[in-house]
Amino acid sequence: MTRFFIVAFTMLWMPLAFTQDTTLEEIVVTSSFTHQVEGQNAHAVEVISGDNITQNLSQSLGEHLSTTLGVSANNFGAAVGQPVIRGLSGNRVKILQNNLVVRDVSGMGPDHPIDLDLGNVQQIEVVRGAAALLHSNGASGGIINIVDNTVPRTDIEEPSVTLSAEQQTGNSGEGFSAGLKQNIAGFNFSYSFNGFDAQDYEIPSGAVLHDEGDDEHDAAEEHEDHDEEMRTLSNSDYKTKAHRFGLSKTGDWGYVGASYQDLSYTYGIPFHGGGHGGHEEDHEGEEHEGEDHDDDHEGEDHEGEEGHDEHEGERIFSETDSEVMTLEGQLNVNSPLLNSIQFSVRDTDYALFEQHAEEAHEEDEHEDEGEHEDHSEEPTLFTNDSTEVQMVFNLGSADQPRRLVMNQVTEKVAVIGEEAFMEPVKSTETTLGAFAGLNTAGFDIDFGLRWDDIERKGTIREMHQDDEHEGEEEHDDEAHEGEEEHHDEHASFELEPFTFKDQSLSGAVTIGRELTDFLTASLNVAVVNRTPSAMELFMNGEHLAVARYEVGDANLDMERSNNLDFNLLYDDDTWFARASIYRNDVDNYVYLRDETEEEHEEHEADGDEDHGEEIHEHGDLLLAEYAQGDATFNGYEIEIGRRFTLAGGELEVRIQRDQVKADFSAGGNVPRITPSRNAFAVDYQRGLSRAMVEMQDVASQNMISSFETPTSGYRLVNARLSHSIDLGQGAVLTVSAFGRNLTDEVARSHSSFVKNEVPFAGRNVGVKASVSF
Repeated sequence: MTRFFIVAFTMLWMPLAFTQDTTLEEIVVTSSFTHQVEGQNAHAVEVISGDNITQNLSQSLGEHLSTTLGVSANNFGAAVGQPVIRGLSGNRVKILQNNLVVRDVSGMGPDHPIDLDLGNVQQIEVVRGAAALLHSNGASGGIINIVDNTVPRTDIEEPSVTLSAEQQTGNSGEGFSAGLKQNIAGFNFSYSFNGFDAQDYEIPSGAVLHDEGDDEHDAAEEHEDHDEEMRTLSNSDYKTKAHRFGLSKTGDWGYVGASYQDLSYTYGIPFHGGGHGGHEEDHEGEEHEGEDHDDDHEGEDHEGEEGHDEHEGERIFSETDSEVMTLEGQLNVNSPLLNSIQFSVRDTDYALFEQHAEEAHEEDEHEDEGEHEDHSEEPTLFTNDSTEVQMVFNLGSADQPRRLVMNQVTEKVAVIGEEAFMEPVKSTETTLGAFAGLNTAGFDIDFGLRWDDIERKGTIREMHQDDEHEGEEEHDDEAHEGEEEHHDEHASFELEPFTFKDQSLSGAVTIGRELTDFLTASLNVAVVNRTPSAMELFMNGEHLAVARYEVGDANLDMERSNNLDFNLLYDDDTWFARASIYRNDVDNYVYLRDETEEEHEEHEADGDEDHGEEIHEHGDLLLAEYAQGDATFNGYEIEIGRRFTLAGGELEVRIQRDQVKADFSAGGNVPRITPSRNAFAVDYQRGLSRAMVEMQDVASQNMISSFETPTSGYRLVNARLSHSIDLGQGAVLTVSAFGRNLTDEVARSHSSFVKNEVPFAGRNVGVKASVSF
């Protein structure tokens, strides 16, 4: 890594031929409840342009943002990549679409995708840390807001059409997208289609580890035990299709509009507890380390290999289907007391089917899965039916914003079928907020208060064994009998209705000041309360996607984040730099605690009275319980770069580093924390051409909890080249070539529950062409 920094600093100090004057278009941060122009809150928000998304390869949201400071991806295959911000994930990081929360079941499992369409987006707004509370649906970790402008808020002056096609080699992926915007008879109409179809992705030799301890081995030793040929990760394929329609009417009085989104996924699940998942090497019966590996695993808590033989040839996949309808608008009042009223109403109907099917045709299987034929087990259905209403009363001006916000959400999530690990939960959330910004004595001050009233109605499940099940434990060696036992045990659950209700007050203040014409400093302070999620409260059952038997706790206390960060920004049109240092003291931090191998063996051997029934129920799965403890997150993010001219274009060189450390007050490290990362990027733009190369150096993670294993570091090299051609009469053709993980590095996410079984993809190159007119 040292040589890369030497090269970077050498280039940074090269003299400039001349400095270009550039006029930047004003960017509006739509999610902000205070200052909404990007320059006014640059310390809090990072805005990623839509071109950086649409001209890049199709990938998950987490992978798109994984090179952003402080943001990483929790990997579970190509279709699923949930973002992690400063070591926090789950419902501590809210994913928004046009300022309203995306309501799906991604919070119920790392194998569930975020219900988003990233085709034809306008921008992505990323807010980290304390300032997130000052934005729509702000959370303790941060927010990510995808803005697609499906409902036009201003009149479309000229019709526009965009067509795009894409090919990828690392997964034989093919994609097509189309977009249309037009004003018809005074109404603004928009339509977007996005589809992508990818096969299993290629992985480097030795990328899949069956023994968690293998990750500590030397890379050369791994390669000796694997064939040198490129392999693919079985069940890592996915297919997605999205339609979005929007209609609006605008005027001096404001605007009103509606949108409809229909989004579907079909994707393989590359890992499933009990050995249902795996990679292609296993299915081919090739000689690698299978037999010796089974000996090494005898008695360990992950006993998926035996199960894998029983389910060889079985495919595990999921299908999602969602319909989202949104009504939104703004009424301009222009009175002394009230400037305008904004309103949004969104209804979401989301379903995810997880299914098992015998593989009859390896290449064509996912095309026919919608017929649900020949399933070896009953499917599991996950649903989320929700309605969200938001009203924003704008009492101030752009320079002195003052807003009152009311938000009401009703949400019902349910799991039905073979692997139903939780009874239905209905949540009602009412939020009132007051936000303001002012400029005084050279200081920019934004502050906000938010009151939340949250109620979750669910059911506590407690397992009580009947006499008829006493002898069934003797039959665990037989898979079929084990499945029958699993069904019988579900019938022995005792259900007790339970309501969790709590109210809380959260607040945030940000203070910024220009120290010079080029240097700005800011301090952000926030106290944010978070109610435990439905999973954390009511989960009790087998979660095979992470090979665990998870148990929630209805007696969990509210989690409180005491967040502080200090930021510096410098930009003189030649040099630019930014630095953030933060501390987040989290009271009653909720986390999933795995039992250690010693605890698992002790419980199996002792069969003690307190755990006997529980052990019988979770069997070979790792027992994981939701627990709480005070925790502290410390970290920093730094970037430095320089722009200079070269051959008539502008070259930008930048280096980055981010790091987060998290430990419990009682001792020990918080589990699944992102390791420190370095990055180096060179971005050159000349006219309508652009070339970019970036290298990300992710350190090994050895600061682990007692129930984790270390994760090796890796280096990823990515590149992108694009060129636009003016075809005349307003038509532009853009051709992009891209490459990800060009060095074919073995890489895995430490924050992933299945880091060893589901590595990141290997080398992937491709091309995309789009035309707009």
